[in-house]
Amino acid sequence: MENALVIGASGGIGAALADALAATYHVARLSRSHDGLDVADPASVAAHLDPLAGPFARLMIATGILAPDGHTPEKSLDAIDADAMARTFAVNAIGPALALQAVAGKLTDDAKVGVLTARVGSIGDNRMGGWYSYRASKAAANQIVHGAAIEIGRRRKGAVVVALHPGTVETPFTEGYTAKKLAPADSAARLLDVLDGLTPRQSGGFFDYAGEAIEW
Repeated sequence: MENALVIGASGGIGAALADALAATYHVARLSRSHDGLDVADPASVAAHLDPLAGPFARLMIATGILAPDGHTPEKSLDAIDADAMARTFAVNAIGPALALQAVAGKLTDDAKVGVLTARVGSIGDNRMGGWYSYRASKAAANQIVHGAAIEIGRRRKGAVVVALHPGTVETPFTEGYTAKKLAPADSAARLLDVLDGLTPRQSGGFFDYAGEAIEW
């Protein structure tokens, strides 16, 4: 049985992804709440990821915050707080970068890697403004994924590395949202189906849970 790794495996979507992968793979699960992993801390990332042998045929990075504790997404420029923005970037953009750095050398030649970002990270799709830190951090994460896909693809011609939008999923993260929500298991199943169906030519792309490409 091949190996899979889910980073952020205690969250609603991350746990559902790990459970779904467990039907086919031997799954290693890492999270802040269960393991003390802080994806924004290089020492913590090294301590938790360096000992893993792999190789991993599937890697899912499902970490992220909407805003730091005590803060909410900004509705205006006046609401921007530098420290809160820095923490949002640290978790949402630097975190996935450090995780990819640590695991890139432990992937199989045909590995498939999905990094959960968000549609609101699309610059072209932003027609409402606001949510400056969250939007910008997810846009940064998308750029990191795109660059990582190019680099990883040079050594692993069969690999697929993409940014994925999971939809609005029914988790504590989305409490208070009025939009129609997906159950975590439903979102996870769709995301894995999308990832399984992608080819190396599509590596570096940005896709939603229905398999539709999202503009940058």
